[in-house]
Amino acid sequence: MHVDPGGARDAPLPKPDAGVSFVMPVLNEAGYLERAVRTVLTQDVPGPMELVLALGPSSDDTTAIARRLADEDPRIVLVDNPEADIPTGLNLAIAASTLPTIVRVDAHSELTPGYTQRALATLARVRAANVGGVMRADGRAPFQRAVARAYNSPFGLGGGAYHGGTRESAAESAYLGVMRRSVLEEVGGFDESLRRGEDWELNLRIRRAGYRVWFDPELSVTYWPRESWTRLVRQFRATGAWRGELVRRYGRRNSLRFFAPPILVAVTVAAVIVGALQLTGVLTGVGGLIASVVYLPLVAYALLVVAVAAGSGGGRGWRDKLWTMGVLPSMHLSWGAGFIQGIVTGARDTVDTSRLGTRNTPLP
Repeated sequence: MHVDPGGARDAPLPKPDAGVSFVMPVLNEAGYLERAVRTVLTQDVPGPMELVLALGPSSDDTTAIARRLADEDPRIVLVDNPEADIPTGLNLAIAASTLPTIVRVDAHSELTPGYTQRALATLARVRAANVGGVMRADGRAPFQRAVARAYNSPFGLGGGAYHGGTRESAAESAYLGVMRRSVLEEVGGFDESLRRGEDWELNLRIRRAGYRVWFDPELSVTYWPRESWTRLVRQFRATGAWRGELVRRYGRRNSLRFFAPPILVAVTVAAVIVGALQLTGVLTGVGGLIASVVYLPLVAYALLVVAVAAGSGGGRGWRDKLWTMGVLPSMHLSWGAGFIQGIVTGARDTVDTSRLGTRNTPLP
């Protein structure tokens, strides 16, 4: 395949067998950590490899599991991340690692066989600084499967390439990411003032430095989303708040698709106000009829939700479909509300509390 450099700088190319450092921030992941680690350790990597776990102050058995795994395999290195923030944990893990290629992994994710080899080949072929692939969400129970379906749908998370793209190309960002250490050091690593959206912001600086960020649809990672409605809403509200913060900082460099959920929130609030005024008789006649136009976008949105839930791939049964109809607006409205907060006041100290104080059932 011919790659048009488009003026981008070629990232430094280490020796093919120079080795790979995997880095994983971890907090309250007792139900997922061991499976995630096993999929890393079974990757076929040319040369040496290591996995650095940045351990936050977990309230479940995560730390004990991590220590047991490290005792069993000398390739696992543990570092403390007392602040628990993901960007800080990533920087600590990268600082403790030693090899020239960095692979970001997540305790809620599982690498497919051959993932690393394919990513290394793509990095070398296109001389990119960062390569990512497709997040393929999956679930066990009806609720988690509904969340996974929303993740995998263009209607659910806005159609970003890593949620189902099929064409290999230069990209705005990369899911997780297989990165050149030299470029990370050049741009300064992850921004520790962010608690969400750190990948997008890092890739913005990589692209500003003139390097290539690349999407390869042949790369696939399984992602296990949140298992309960309250955790999902907390996660998406925090994510939306930090996206609003990123818009405050970087303005139009953010994709227009990020503005759809806050518009939905604004229309919903307007519809509630109009409905209240109509029910109390304050808004009547021609004025009330004209104001009723505000309901049309919500009717169209509701029809789309029903169509997505009832469509092919809607799940294993009626429970999956019903949960999908509840999950989609929950994700959109909580994200949109968080975004408005982030735009108006900044994210400030907003934390993703969905990762705190949880106990996950181990994966089968």
